[in-house]
Amino acid sequence: MDRMLYTAMSGAKNSMDQQSIVSNNLSNVSTTGFRAQLQAARSVPVQGEALLATRTSAVTTTPGSDFSQGPVEFTGRTLDVAMQDDAWMAVQADDGTETYTRRGDLQIDSDGVLLSVGRPVIGEGGPIAIPQGAQVSIGADGTISAIPEGVGPEALVEVGRIKLVTPEAGALTRGEDGLFRAPLNAEGGQGVLPADENAKLVSGALEGSNVSAVDAMVSMIDVARRYDMQMKVLSTADENAQRANGILSIQG
Repeated sequence: MDRMLYTAMSGAKNSMDQQSIVSNNLSNVSTTGFRAQLQAARSVPVQGEALLATRTSAVTTTPGSDFSQGPVEFTGRTLDVAMQDDAWMAVQADDGTETYTRRGDLQIDSDGVLLSVGRPVIGEGGPIAIPQGAQVSIGADGTISAIPEGVGPEALVEVGRIKLVTPEAGALTRGEDGLFRAPLNAEGGQGVLPADENAKLVSGALEGSNVSAVDAMVSMIDVARRYDMQMKVLSTADENAQRANGILSIQG
Protein backbone atom coordinates (compact mmCIF):
# COMPACT_ATOMS: atom_id res chain seq x y z
CA MET A 1 0.00 0.00 0.00
CA ASP A 2 1.28 3.44 -0.88
CA ARG A 3 2.73 5.12 2.21
CA MET A 4 1.01 8.36 1.26
CA LEU A 5 -2.06 6.83 2.89
CA TYR A 6 -0.43 7.04 6.31
CA THR A 7 0.70 10.60 5.71
CA ALA A 8 -2.80 11.72 4.72
CA MET A 9 -4.35 9.69 7.53
CA SER A 10 -2.23 11.44 10.19
CA GLY A 11 -3.21 14.82 8.76
CA ALA A 12 -6.91 13.91 8.72
CA LYS A 13 -6.79 12.65 12.31
CA ASN A 14 -5.13 15.88 13.44
CA SER A 15 -7.83 17.89 11.67
CA MET A 16 -10.53 15.89 13.45
CA ASP A 17 -8.87 16.49 16.84
CA GLN A 18 -8.60 20.21 16.14
CA GLN A 19 -12.21 20.37 14.98
CA SER A 20 -13.39 18.91 18.30
CA ILE A 21 -11.44 21.56 20.23
CA VAL A 22 -12.73 24.40 18.05
CA SER A 23 -16.29 23.09 18.42
CA ASN A 24 -15.93 22.94 22.20
CA ASN A 25 -14.63 26.52 22.27
CA LEU A 26 -17.50 27.70 20.09
CA SER A 27 -20.08 25.97 22.27
CA ASN A 28 -18.68 27.83 25.32
CA VAL A 29 -18.57 31.28 23.75
CA SER A 30 -21.20 32.46 26.27
CA THR A 31 -19.95 30.45 29.28
CA THR A 32 -18.94 32.64 32.21
CA GLY A 33 -15.18 32.69 32.83
CA PHE A 34 -14.42 30.09 30.14
CA ARG A 35 -10.84 29.84 28.91
CA ALA A 36 -10.37 28.82 25.28
CA GLN A 37 -8.47 25.62 24.60
CA LEU A 38 -5.48 25.84 22.30
CA GLN A 39 -4.43 23.18 19.82
CA ALA A 40 -1.41 22.87 17.57
CA ALA A 41 0.35 20.31 15.43
CA ARG A 42 3.93 19.81 14.35
CA SER A 43 5.28 18.01 11.32
CA VAL A 44 7.49 14.96 11.81
CA PRO A 45 9.51 13.58 8.87
CA VAL A 46 8.77 9.98 7.99
CA GLN A 47 11.76 7.74 8.69
CA GLY A 48 12.83 4.41 7.21
CA GLU A 49 12.13 3.11 3.72
CA ALA A 50 9.42 5.75 3.19
CA LEU A 51 11.81 8.65 3.79
CA LEU A 52 11.21 11.49 1.35
CA ALA A 53 11.88 15.20 1.74
CA THR A 54 8.21 15.99 1.05
CA ARG A 55 6.68 13.22 3.17
CA THR A 56 5.81 14.17 6.74
CA SER A 57 3.25 13.11 9.33
CA ALA A 58 1.29 15.40 11.64
CA VAL A 59 1.61 15.00 15.41
CA THR A 60 -0.82 16.74 17.74
CA THR A 61 0.58 18.87 20.54
CA THR A 62 -1.31 20.37 23.49
CA PRO A 63 -0.07 23.88 24.26
CA GLY A 64 -2.75 24.37 26.93
CA SER A 65 -5.29 27.16 27.30
CA ASP A 66 -5.66 30.82 26.45
CA PHE A 67 -5.47 32.68 29.77
CA SER A 68 -6.22 36.14 28.40
CA GLN A 69 -8.85 38.26 30.14
CA GLY A 70 -12.46 37.94 29.03
CA PRO A 71 -14.91 40.86 28.84
CA VAL A 72 -16.36 42.00 32.19
CA GLU A 73 -20.06 42.84 32.37
CA PHE A 74 -21.67 44.46 35.40
CA THR A 75 -24.82 42.63 36.50
CA GLY A 76 -25.61 44.22 39.87
CA ARG A 77 -26.25 40.78 41.40
CA THR A 78 -24.62 40.52 44.83
CA LEU A 79 -23.43 36.94 44.28
CA ASP A 80 -21.77 37.67 40.93
CA VAL A 81 -17.99 38.20 41.11
CA ALA A 82 -15.34 38.76 38.45
CA MET A 83 -11.69 38.09 39.25
CA GLN A 84 -9.29 40.94 38.50
CA ASP A 85 -6.06 40.53 36.54
CA ASP A 86 -4.61 37.01 37.05
CA ALA A 87 -6.58 36.05 40.17
CA TRP A 88 -8.43 32.72 40.38
CA MET A 89 -11.06 31.46 42.82
CA ALA A 90 -10.59 28.19 44.71
CA VAL A 91 -13.40 25.61 44.55
CA GLN A 92 -13.72 22.02 45.70
CA ALA A 93 -13.82 19.39 42.95
CA ASP A 94 -15.98 16.27 43.09
CA ASP A 95 -13.02 14.25 44.45
CA GLY A 96 -12.49 16.74 47.29
CA THR A 97 -9.31 18.30 45.90
CA GLU A 98 -8.77 22.03 45.54
CA THR A 99 -9.18 23.38 42.02
CA TYR A 100 -9.47 26.84 40.50
CA THR A 101 -11.94 28.66 38.28
CA ARG A 102 -12.77 32.11 36.95
CA ARG A 103 -16.49 31.42 36.90
CA GLY A 104 -18.09 33.78 39.39
CA ASP A 105 -21.87 33.30 39.04
CA LEU A 106 -22.23 31.99 42.60
CA GLN A 107 -25.26 30.40 44.25
CA ILE A 108 -26.27 29.30 47.74
CA ASP A 109 -27.73 25.81 48.10
CA SER A 110 -30.43 24.65 50.50
CA ASP A 111 -27.80 23.96 53.17
CA GLY A 112 -26.38 27.46 52.92
CA VAL A 113 -23.15 26.39 51.16
CA LEU A 114 -21.74 28.88 48.65
CA LEU A 115 -21.37 27.17 45.27
CA SER A 116 -19.85 27.82 41.87
CA VAL A 117 -21.66 25.65 39.31
CA GLY A 118 -22.52 23.10 41.99
CA ARG A 119 -19.05 23.02 43.55
CA PRO A 120 -18.34 24.47 47.03
CA VAL A 121 -16.34 27.68 47.08
CA ILE A 122 -13.32 27.31 49.37
CA GLY A 123 -12.60 29.83 52.09
CA GLU A 124 -9.91 30.09 54.74
CA GLY A 125 -11.26 27.04 56.60
CA GLY A 126 -12.88 25.04 53.81
CA PRO A 127 -16.28 25.43 52.12
CA ILE A 128 -18.10 28.66 53.01
CA ALA A 129 -21.51 28.52 54.73
CA ILE A 130 -23.99 31.40 54.49
CA PRO A 131 -26.90 31.89 56.96
CA GLN A 132 -30.21 31.11 55.31
CA GLY A 133 -32.11 34.17 54.15
CA ALA A 134 -29.26 36.55 54.92
CA GLN A 135 -28.39 39.59 52.82
CA VAL A 136 -24.94 38.90 51.41
CA SER A 137 -22.24 41.27 50.19
CA ILE A 138 -18.77 40.40 48.87
CA GLY A 139 -15.80 42.75 49.25
CA ALA A 140 -12.99 43.32 46.77
CA ASP A 141 -10.66 41.04 48.77
CA GLY A 142 -13.20 38.19 48.77
CA THR A 143 -14.54 38.87 52.28
CA ILE A 144 -18.19 37.80 52.58
CA SER A 145 -20.43 39.73 54.94
CA ALA A 146 -24.03 38.89 55.80
CA ILE A 147 -26.95 40.51 57.58
CA PRO A 148 -29.14 37.79 59.14
CA GLU A 149 -32.78 37.73 58.17
CA GLY A 150 -35.04 39.98 60.21
CA VAL A 151 -32.37 42.28 61.66
CA GLY A 152 -30.87 45.63 60.69
CA PRO A 153 -27.52 46.62 59.15
CA GLU A 154 -25.97 46.91 62.61
CA ALA A 155 -25.99 43.10 62.80
CA LEU A 156 -23.58 42.79 59.85
CA VAL A 157 -21.15 39.88 60.41
CA GLU A 158 -18.27 38.40 58.44
CA VAL A 159 -19.01 34.79 57.49
CA GLY A 160 -15.94 33.92 55.45
CA ARG A 161 -13.46 34.93 52.80
CA ILE A 162 -13.16 33.46 49.35
CA LYS A 163 -9.71 32.01 48.71
CA LEU A 164 -8.12 33.84 45.80
CA VAL A 165 -4.83 32.73 44.26
CA THR A 166 -2.53 34.16 41.62
CA PRO A 167 -0.71 31.31 39.83
CA GLU A 168 2.43 31.75 37.80
CA ALA A 169 2.02 31.90 34.03
CA GLY A 170 1.33 28.45 32.61
CA ALA A 171 1.16 26.80 36.05
CA LEU A 172 -2.47 25.68 35.81
CA THR A 173 -3.67 22.76 33.73
CA ARG A 174 -7.26 22.09 32.67
CA GLY A 175 -8.93 18.90 33.86
CA GLU A 176 -11.63 16.90 32.12
CA ASP A 177 -14.21 18.58 34.36
CA GLY A 178 -13.22 22.02 33.06
CA LEU A 179 -11.59 23.06 36.33
CA PHE A 180 -7.94 24.07 36.54
CA ARG A 181 -5.39 22.44 38.82
CA ALA A 182 -2.00 23.28 40.25
CA PRO A 183 1.06 21.08 39.52
CA LEU A 184 1.51 17.90 41.55
CA ASN A 185 3.43 18.23 44.81
CA ALA A 186 6.66 16.39 45.74
CA GLU A 187 4.67 13.38 47.00
CA GLY A 188 2.79 13.08 43.73
CA GLY A 189 -0.48 14.40 45.16
CA GLN A 190 -2.57 17.28 43.92
CA GLY A 191 -0.80 20.58 44.56
CA VAL A 192 -2.42 23.52 46.35
CA LEU A 193 -1.63 27.17 45.67
CA PRO A 194 -1.25 29.62 48.57
CA ALA A 195 -3.83 32.35 49.05
CA ASP A 196 -2.84 35.72 47.61
CA GLU A 197 -3.73 38.57 49.97
CA ASN A 198 -3.33 41.07 47.13
CA ALA A 199 -5.70 39.32 44.71
CA LYS A 200 -8.89 41.24 44.05
CA LEU A 201 -12.33 40.69 42.57
CA VAL A 202 -15.20 42.86 41.39
CA SER A 203 -18.54 42.30 43.06
CA GLY A 204 -21.73 42.55 41.00
CA ALA A 205 -19.97 41.67 37.73
CA LEU A 206 -19.16 38.62 35.63
CA GLU A 207 -16.26 37.84 33.32
CA GLY A 208 -17.34 36.41 30.02
CA SER A 209 -15.67 33.78 27.88
CA ASN A 210 -12.46 34.82 26.11
CA VAL A 211 -13.50 32.86 23.00
CA SER A 212 -14.08 34.98 19.90
CA ALA A 213 -17.07 33.59 18.03
CA VAL A 214 -15.79 35.01 14.72
CA ASP A 215 -12.32 33.50 15.14
CA ALA A 216 -13.81 30.16 16.16
CA MET A 217 -16.06 30.05 13.09
CA VAL A 218 -13.16 30.92 10.78
CA SER A 219 -11.05 28.19 12.41
CA MET A 220 -13.85 25.67 12.01
CA ILE A 221 -14.14 26.41 8.28
CA ASP A 222 -10.36 26.24 7.86
CA VAL A 223 -10.10 22.89 9.65
CA ALA A 224 -12.99 21.45 7.63
CA ARG A 225 -11.27 22.41 4.38
CA ARG A 226 -7.98 20.87 5.47
CA TYR A 227 -9.79 17.67 6.42
CA ASP A 228 -11.41 17.54 2.98
CA MET A 229 -7.97 18.02 1.42
CA GLN A 230 -6.56 15.05 3.35
CA MET A 231 -9.52 12.89 2.37
CA LYS A 232 -8.93 13.85 -1.27
CA VAL A 233 -5.36 12.56 -0.94
CA LEU A 234 -6.68 9.27 0.44
CA SER A 235 -9.09 9.00 -2.47
CA THR A 236 -6.31 9.73 -4.95
CA ALA A 237 -4.11 7.04 -3.37
CA ASP A 238 -6.94 4.52 -3.70
CA GLU A 239 -7.46 5.43 -7.36
CA ASN A 240 -3.72 5.05 -8.04
CA ALA A 241 -3.72 1.63 -6.40
CA GLN A 242 -6.69 0.48 -8.49
CA ARG A 243 -5.04 1.66 -11.71
CA ALA A 244 -1.80 -0.06 -10.78
CA ASN A 245 -3.66 -3.30 -10.10
CA GLY A 246 -5.37 -2.99 -13.47
CA ILE A 247 -2.04 -2.57 -15.29
CA LEU A 248 -0.53 -5.56 -13.46
CA SER A 249 -3.53 -7.75 -14.34
CA ILE A 250 -3.16 -6.84 -18.05
CA GLN A 251 0.55 -7.63 -18.01
CA GLY A 252 -0.12 -10.90 -16.23
